[in-house]
Amino acid sequence: MTEHSRITAVDLDLYYGTFRALRSISLDILEHRVTALIGPSGCGKSSFLRCLNRMNDLVPTARVVGKVLLDGLDIYDSSIDVVLLRKRIGMVFQRPNPFPMSIYDNVAYGPRIHGERRKTVLDEVVESSLRGAALWDEVKDRLGKSALGLSGGQQQRLCIARSLAVKPELLLMDEPASALDPISTAKVEDLIRELRETYTIVIVTHNMQQAARISDYTAFFLSGEVVEYGPTGSMFTNPKDQRTEDYITGRFG
Repeated sequence: MTEHSRITAVDLDLYYGTFRALRSISLDILEHRVTALIGPSGCGKSSFLRCLNRMNDLVPTARVVGKVLLDGLDIYDSSIDVVLLRKRIGMVFQRPNPFPMSIYDNVAYGPRIHGERRKTVLDEVVESSLRGAALWDEVKDRLGKSALGLSGGQQQRLCIARSLAVKPELLLMDEPASALDPISTAKVEDLIRELRETYTIVIVTHNMQQAARISDYTAFFLSGEVVEYGPTGSMFTNPKDQRTEDYITGRFG
C-alpha cells in the first residue's frame, strides 16, 4: 500500500505581528496515520497544528505565508469555506472543554449547527460518536445529565466524541492527555490507536514516551523549524540529526 498524503505544508511561515513563529515548514501528513509533533515549549508545534484548520485566523496579528494543501487544494485560498474546512478537520484541545449542557447535547451540537434536526438521526450520531470515543458504556444511562459532572478523562473523550459527530476526515489533537491522570491517558491513547483506522490524526505532545507509543510518524520542531521528520521507530532509535538525539535523550527541552 502506498502512503497517501492528506495534508501537505509547503514553505509555510507563520507570523504573529513581526514575530516569525514558523519558518519554511514543508511536511506531509499521511492518511490513516498518527503523526506526532514533538519539541520543547514555544517551538511552534501548536502554532503549526492551528495552521492546519485555520484556527490562527482567530488571532488578529497572525499572518500565514506559503501553502497548506488538503488533498491538493490550498486551504488558505479565498474561496475556501472555513466552517466547512473545520468540519472536515476536527480539533481536540489540551484541556477538556465540554459545553455546560447535557452529554447528549454536547455531541449533538455540531450536527445541529450544520442543520440536522431529526431526532432519530441525532440519536444515532450521539451513540455512534460516543462509541467511537469509547465512552458509550460509561454514559449511556445519563445522557441527559450535565457533561460537567464527568471526570476529566471522560470529559476529554466526550470532546473527542463531539469532534467525531460532524464526521471529520482528520483529527488535530493539541496535547489531549496532558491534563489527565495515567489511567485516563492510557484510555485516550488506546482510543487514538483505534481512531487511526478511520481518521488521519495529528497530535502535539510533550511526552516522548507517548509519541513513541502511539504515533507512526514524528516531526521534531525546534525554534519554529522542523529539524527532522520520519517514521517514529527509526527516529527514536536512530535519529539523523544530533539535535533530535539530544532532545529525545533528555539533554535539553
